[in-house]
Amino acid sequence: MSYKTKIAKRTAREIGPGQVINLGIGLPTLAMAYLPEDMPVLIHSENGILGMGRACRNGTEDRNLIDAGGGYPEIVKGASFFDSALSFSIIRGGRLDAAFLGTLEVSMNGDLANWIIPGKFAPGIGGGMELAQKARRLIITTTHTTRKGEPKLLKGCTLPLTAKACVDRIITELAVIDVTEEGFVLKEVAEESSVDEVVQKTGAPLIVPDENSIPTF
Repeated sequence: MSYKTKIAKRTAREIGPGQVINLGIGLPTLAMAYLPEDMPVLIHSENGILGMGRACRNGTEDRNLIDAGGGYPEIVKGASFFDSALSFSIIRGGRLDAAFLGTLEVSMNGDLANWIIPGKFAPGIGGGMELAQKARRLIITTTHTTRKGEPKLLKGCTLPLTAKACVDRIITELAVIDVTEEGFVLKEVAEESSVDEVVQKTGAPLIVPDENSIPTF
């Protein structure tokens, strides 16, 4: 199983019936493939859609209908369309049960840095800043380390912040970790990993409950 599939399957378990959610660009959108087709969930896109489905099959795309990342989504029955002003009023009004975003770094107090590496081009911070601050719950889906093997979960972020103290849970290919007032707390470990590996690859103190009772995924 690829790391993307591992993360996507575990992420899908965070989504419940009746929720209104936003799935950020990249890894978060992969969770849609592992949701039951009959699950009553409303997926929001900040460019003005409520009721997105999975990505369109090749040849069925509507060139006039894209999501916030420029992809071509299917639309579920009863979906609605609106302008960006109304879309962001939904976010700012706290009407999203959860938002799922990728990241470059997360600090142990829940700060999020996911939009730019200084010196490299970025189109802008986009809707991530609003989603991070206003969703009722913010879940981060990411690889545990960078391509160079450097930790993404840190004592403090080194990159420009998207929002402060906003992250609730982090899902990686190695573990599920919650952000609490005490710091990072290990909640689950991937079957292919171990507590020792997670601790080694986390760049901040990691609270580990009874090691023998930590669930796997």
